[in-house]
Amino acid sequence: MAKTTEAKYIPLFEYFKVTNQREVTLSFEQMEAILGQPLPNTAYLSQSWWKKTKPPALHYFAWVDNGFSVSEIDLGNYIIFRNSIHEHDTSSKQEKQDILIIREAETEDARAFIQLQEAIYSETDFMLYGKSEKKQSVQGIRKRLEEWKQSRNSNLFLAIMNGEYAGYLVIIGGPSPRASHRASVVIGVKQAFSNKGIASTLMYHGENWAKEVGIEKLELTVIKENMIAQKLYNKLGFEMEGTRKNALRIHDHYVDEFYMGKMIDT
Repeated sequence: MAKTTEAKYIPLFEYFKVTNQREVTLSFEQMEAILGQPLPNTAYLSQSWWKKTKPPALHYFAWVDNGFSVSEIDLGNYIIFRNSIHEHDTSSKQEKQDILIIREAETEDARAFIQLQEAIYSETDFMLYGKSEKKQSVQGIRKRLEEWKQSRNSNLFLAIMNGEYAGYLVIIGGPSPRASHRASVVIGVKQAFSNKGIASTLMYHGENWAKEVGIEKLELTVIKENMIAQKLYNKLGFEMEGTRKNALRIHDHYVDEFYMGKMIDT
């Protein structure tokens, strides 16, 4: 991890760290999704902000430390970065590459998170909510994120693939001292990003975080008919613990839910 760049630009540093491309084009929207917060106004107004390579500015280390420099600037639209280290290396891989960043949500992610959830709810019948059924406000999500940061036993992780919001993992800690050792888990991934290992990567990061805060058990529910999710959870170490009969009513039909749990080493 870069020790020289500002903390807010570390996710962008991680992005450039894993790319194998000699040239990277990122829109302002993509960069803000990677960062979880807006770029400063000067980034929208001044080309010199992108050209800076000397202190006291520190943001540029996010790409410079990984061998990239700014090649082209279209203020407010996109930036093209070029890797000077491999610029003349014809053997360097140039295939289409998916770059996945997993990070904790920031309050500025509230609106994007609502949109992400709604997109996922509209694509599947395997979630607790269906299309347009969950009413949320940006202010409400921001407040919840702030409360979770204070509680230290709940968190929201976001998966950003190629600069787009692709999925999420919610971990909600036990509500009382007697339940403080366990937490509930909810995972959602957009269909456009399925079969890319996002759910398992989210769980990996979430489980590591849970260990750090002292959570010993993760729990979740999965609809009986959702065989793909059950297979994934089994692979991740979750075990069946019970069945809730007629747990949900979807399209006027009752469906069962399975309880699954996993003890983790702390």
